[in-house]
Amino acid sequence: MHTLVTPATPATVVLSTSGTTVEDVIAVARGNARVELSAEAVVALAASREIVDALAAKPEPVYGVSTGFGALASRHISHELRAQLQRNIVRSHAAGMGPRVEREVVRALMFLRLKTVASGHTGVRPQVAQTMADVLNAGITPVVHEYGSLGCSGDLAPLSHCALTLMGEGDAEGPDGTVRPAGELLAEHGIAPVELKEKEGLALLNGTDGMLGMLIMAIADLKRLYTSADITAALSLEALLGTEKVLAPELHAIRPHPGQGASADNMLRVLAGSGLTGHHQDDAPRVQDAYSVRCAPQVAGAGRDTITYAITVAERELAAAVDNPVVLPDGRVESNGNFHGAPVAYVLDFLAIVAADLGSIAERRTDRLLDKNRSHGLPAFLADDAGVDSGLMIAQYTQAALVSEMKRLANPASVDSIPSSAMQEDHVSMGWSAARKLRTTIDNLTRIVAVELYAATRGIELRDGLTPAPASQAAIAAVRAAGVQGPGPDRFLAPDLAAADAFVRSGALVAAVEPVTGQLA
Repeated sequence: MHTLVTPATPATVVLSTSGTTVEDVIAVARGNARVELSAEAVVALAASREIVDALAAKPEPVYGVSTGFGALASRHISHELRAQLQRNIVRSHAAGMGPRVEREVVRALMFLRLKTVASGHTGVRPQVAQTMADVLNAGITPVVHEYGSLGCSGDLAPLSHCALTLMGEGDAEGPDGTVRPAGELLAEHGIAPVELKEKEGLALLNGTDGMLGMLIMAIADLKRLYTSADITAALSLEALLGTEKVLAPELHAIRPHPGQGASADNMLRVLAGSGLTGHHQDDAPRVQDAYSVRCAPQVAGAGRDTITYAITVAERELAAAVDNPVVLPDGRVESNGNFHGAPVAYVLDFLAIVAADLGSIAERRTDRLLDKNRSHGLPAFLADDAGVDSGLMIAQYTQAALVSEMKRLANPASVDSIPSSAMQEDHVSMGWSAARKLRTTIDNLTRIVAVELYAATRGIELRDGLTPAPASQAAIAAVRAAGVQGPGPDRFLAPDLAAADAFVRSGALVAAVEPVTGQLA
């Protein structure tokens, strides 16, 4: 899976007790920002540890401190076995299988777990938290596998693989990209493995950090993709000689969804000054454009509003301390259900649905551009010599295949639940699975927008005698400079599509038009 390029990120992120920000997560995950603990966090860590130590010294069993875990919570664990218990929970829970998870996801996972640890609600010692920061700062990335999280009691297996690295066990990737034994990597960077004490093993495993990290990065990618899709929708409208009148702000004001108004405004600004729009009464009169053109702001806008809701959920989670049990300010250590991934899982699924629909409407516009019976004068398949040349026929096939997969991936993971842990964990969120499929969905959407960009720019260039909008001209010039060729006889198409994909993925499309349009939503 490939991710979109992100803007310059801060060099250092300081964690306090009050959570963190979307920007800081991306800075650490994608920008390799250094992580530091604030003095406030260190004090809070020490204070909560004193509470745990006091409870550990008492004869009464306390869940997570002096008992087993999950379905085994009824057993009281003696003092001499508690260090072994903490090691064992990490080793046994590090049971992931399948392909490795991407480096940026693992860094987000570790950073967000450290965020909760730094809150002072987990009872973890300051030196354990500092070791977590040291591992991130050394560029050491634990090997985490695709399968193992049910998104309830947190992302248990993924977080266990991270905790295993802190113990100097298992495998990890070094800063040079080579996978080696974690103990060797820690030693090379002067990091001492941690010897976990009461509650610490559980505290390192029990959070929704993986699914939250993937949600945050998905939001960043989708925000840029939605702007890119507004641009390609405008280019398609222009290539089809459509009307921009449906984008008038007064029309969108009477159905006041914020995202819809933003998308319409984006398209209108891209189309400003176009000599191609509004030709409905020429040789092939039309009363209205097709839905895929006319309703582009309504579909993209609904997706934008869904992203806004997802941001709200992400920000709430970033301010949260997700663990079980938790250390409360009054000294109590209480069990709870805050580790359940439902709030995050739902929005991950919502985003997969709206992204699939955005991909679907973009593919319909591409198909319309290629059909000589619906393109209002463009050559069949935008070919140079239709019949001898096939033009973009199979580029649309590829786009359709991507859309089809996105529709399958839009099936929600969060409505599924398979009971686990001897029916103790009898309703789970499957939020990790929702996040994993959303990453594939975003990858596909990027390629779909790239194919529409390829077709729309070619369609505009084939409109002899008509002058496109200045923003469209800027987009075409930039995409051609990036190695995406224009109209002409058939050629090996895959390199052109790959270049268009890279152009959209990097944010270059948005960067190309904004000097003309001003900053787009």
